[in-house]
Amino acid sequence: MEHLYDVIVIGGGPAGLTAALYLARARYRVLVVEKDHFGGQITITAEVVNYPGVEHTSGTALTESMCRQAQSFGAEFLLAQAESLDFTGEVKTVKTSRGVFRAFGILLASGAHPRMIGFRGEEAFKGRGVAYCATCDGEFFTGRDIIVAGGGFAAAEESVFLTRYARRVTILIRGADFSCAKSVADAARSHEKITVLTNTELEEAGGDTALRYARWRNTQTGEITEYRPPEGESFGIFVFAGYEPAVDLVRDLNILDERSYVITGGDQKTGVEGLYAAGDVCVKNLRQVVTAVGDGAKAAAALEKYAQALREATGLRPIPPVTRLPPRETGPGKKPEAPPESDNFFTPEIKARLAEVFEKMARPLVLHLALDERPVSEELRRFMEELSAMTDKISLHILPPESPGGDTPWVGLYLEDGTSRGIAFHGVPGGHEFNSFVIGLYNAAGPGQSLEAELEQAIQAIETPISMKILVSLSCTMCPELVMAAQRMATENPRIIAEAYDLNHFPDLREQYRVMSVPCLVINDNIVSFGKKNIRELLGLLE
Repeated sequence: MEHLYDVIVIGGGPAGLTAALYLARARYRVLVVEKDHFGGQITITAEVVNYPGVEHTSGTALTESMCRQAQSFGAEFLLAQAESLDFTGEVKTVKTSRGVFRAFGILLASGAHPRMIGFRGEEAFKGRGVAYCATCDGEFFTGRDIIVAGGGFAAAEESVFLTRYARRVTILIRGADFSCAKSVADAARSHEKITVLTNTELEEAGGDTALRYARWRNTQTGEITEYRPPEGESFGIFVFAGYEPAVDLVRDLNILDERSYVITGGDQKTGVEGLYAAGDVCVKNLRQVVTAVGDGAKAAAALEKYAQALREATGLRPIPPVTRLPPRETGPGKKPEAPPESDNFFTPEIKARLAEVFEKMARPLVLHLALDERPVSEELRRFMEELSAMTDKISLHILPPESPGGDTPWVGLYLEDGTSRGIAFHGVPGGHEFNSFVIGLYNAAGPGQSLEAELEQAIQAIETPISMKILVSLSCTMCPELVMAAQRMATENPRIIAEAYDLNHFPDLREQYRVMSVPCLVINDNIVSFGKKNIRELLGLLE
């Protein structure tokens, strides 16, 4: 059975990646299904200094290393939405947005997402001043005032991070003090650009096209304070009020506590046969990377025994994992490591991954480049030259300067006969948009990512021309899902165009659409929507 696994892990954060590493290393076939981006919530943390053995790193760097390590032992990865679980029988079924997969055991490591706090105006101004990710949206408030709601670890740490951009940060804490470690709280309390107000609750925020005022109340005295920025300015509100566990898949299985966290035993087993859970989705006292990693390791050890028992009971044997460990030299005559290659953009590891994608591409592509005089154009040219040099399935065509370009620099995806595939990126597709650009190549060349029949029919049924601008930041972990969804639709219907813009190089678009959060989707230049979306949600919006 091609799609039979020993274990399917739902969630690609530290817990899921650790479990995948342990299982693959023990020669069990494991698939990690992740809907957003591999790495989880820790990728929005710019500085990690409390992971044992790693003195200083970023959340992204740490989890990218985990991904590579798990993959080197043969773990498989799938970027898709897990839609339903079926525990009937000894072989369990996971239905995803990219197909149906089966396994002996399932590990739920889906994590948690930021919690809203419910002040008046919070929902209305999401993306227009109210934000939940400092790394993604902090830059949009450069030189402006920022209000932070929350008193935990994230509020204290991210407030210090936000001082890189903000003129002033005011932290509103509902309780009498911070609820995090003293060292983290002191860093915020002592910062010259931060003001801390305790026993204070944010009640309302409002404005017009952006935030113009906020009101908060002292819970001890009842005093109401109204804040307004200087004339003609707006400001930002960042909410750090904890997380809600992502448990929609298992909400009806009677395994959740009163706060909707998954109840597990010492081996991370739930009350459902064959279902284990690990990481922030579980009931636990401390939600940190180190505890998530521990959960993943414990779950993997239990799942090894569970999968082995079912192998023997059913006689079924999943295809063994393919190990991709680099060769190692040992002993006194050990050869020195080869110096890093001099290419500017792609490491040997990335090149190996790209080679796998190129091999699957059904048709050659021509990348059209429209450039201007800015340094970013030269960077885009070098990036695409290096990319195209790796395969004969990609060639370059640099448009003459007099060609109508629009919002240069950009790269567009075309077939050899000149047919546009409806995909373009304005800027250089690096950071978190690198993967979405590579997936765009695969979708444009075919066969592309699989689609459910109903979604494919709905996309093809669109008869009105649709132009989608996706305004992104390369540091945003929530942008790629929307970019990939829009691009997939464009390759399925020639009436649809999906163009991604790195806002760092197009500030006029930021002002035009009053963008204070990414991703920002602009449809036919008049409908503006914020937040990540999959294909199904995009179709709903277009209706």
